[in-house]
Amino acid sequence: MTKGKVLAVDDTPANLEVITETLGDAGYMVSTAIDGTRALNRVQNYQPDLILLDVMMPGMDGFETCQRIKADPVTANIPIIFITALADVENKVKGFSLGGVDYITKPFQEQEMLARVNAHLRLRQLNQNLEAQVLERTQKLEVALSQLQDFQLQLVQQEKMSALGNLVAGVAHEINNPLGAISGNAHEAKVAIAELIEHLQLYHNHQAENIIQDHAEEIDLDYLLDDIPKILNTISVSCDRIREISLALRLFSRQDHETKTEFDIHTGIDSTLLILKHRLKANEKRPEIELTKDYGKLPQVDCYPGQINQVFMNILANSIDAINCSIIAKSYQEIELKPNIITITTCVVDEYIEIQIQDNGCGMSNETAERIFEQGFTTKDVGKGTGLGMAIAHQIITEKHNGTIQCQSELEQGTTFIIRLPL
Repeated sequence: MTKGKVLAVDDTPANLEVITETLGDAGYMVSTAIDGTRALNRVQNYQPDLILLDVMMPGMDGFETCQRIKADPVTANIPIIFITALADVENKVKGFSLGGVDYITKPFQEQEMLARVNAHLRLRQLNQNLEAQVLERTQKLEVALSQLQDFQLQLVQQEKMSALGNLVAGVAHEINNPLGAISGNAHEAKVAIAELIEHLQLYHNHQAENIIQDHAEEIDLDYLLDDIPKILNTISVSCDRIREISLALRLFSRQDHETKTEFDIHTGIDSTLLILKHRLKANEKRPEIELTKDYGKLPQVDCYPGQINQVFMNILANSIDAINCSIIAKSYQEIELKPNIITITTCVVDEYIEIQIQDNGCGMSNETAERIFEQGFTTKDVGKGTGLGMAIAHQIITEKHNGTIQCQSELEQGTTFIIRLPL
């Protein structure tokens, strides 16, 4: 079994004979060429594992031959050992700079030549093995990357489902209030109207009898006449409230098409706030979170409305979380002295629509604020955040809409998110 293929290039037949005999006896398959032009043809047709190349040859010398071999991607990786009678440093440096791997000095020392050929072929084999291992590992890494991307998509879906869960909970809470009002008042209206009908029937049947006045006093007719319009008004207001919630839900969760569409940013913010309203209300731990809106005059902007609403949802939900975190150690009275506030400001700056969402919650350190948009980074306790909400918001604004999103924060002072969308 051959140990490898070697091409020997030299214009002296005696040298080629020595090389052929020495390497042939060692188990190598040797081919020869007497000048650079023939060497280039042999390299294309023969593809040796190593080339022994004489420096001084008529016509195309060894340096030019080496340069052409290295210029061809197909042959560039074949190791070249120069053979020369010139031992000066300048020629050796030139040979190495052109891609040669070693030098053998004439007259040949057969054992030295054999040792150098053996060493460089082993090195070539090691490099090929390493390249194969690198290729295999690269393929494995590509598979792992694909799996990681699939996992990230799953996390993104979990984040969306988490947001949807909060959305549904908020909507259910908001709908329960007007539904309760409708249910309670509908029962009262039913009783009141039944009594009025009974009273009107008495008018029809007993117009001249005192029984009508007695019945009016029994049912407290004056109260009924005053209360029924109020009941019907409450029912009407509650129905309007349900319609508002339904509209807000449709606006927030609208499906984006493949192309952008014109959208009123204020409508998106308001629909998100309506869905989150239940989280702003007062509870046993704190008063209501105050909401201040300073809306400027904005043109409609081309965007993906559903995605923009998702950004508003993530930021506003985080602001509420930050406020709730900041009041853990405070009493109800302390919070009343320094109310919790979320301020939303919109305006046109240069060629951008700017939206600022500011809270006076717990705030963040500079180091945390700088990492807030990193995928997987979260300031919440284990199990309460995926670290994807703000990363998704950053991706939506910067990659999907060519805008910018910044976070400015100070511990114990609050946080401001600044979004800019191009007009």
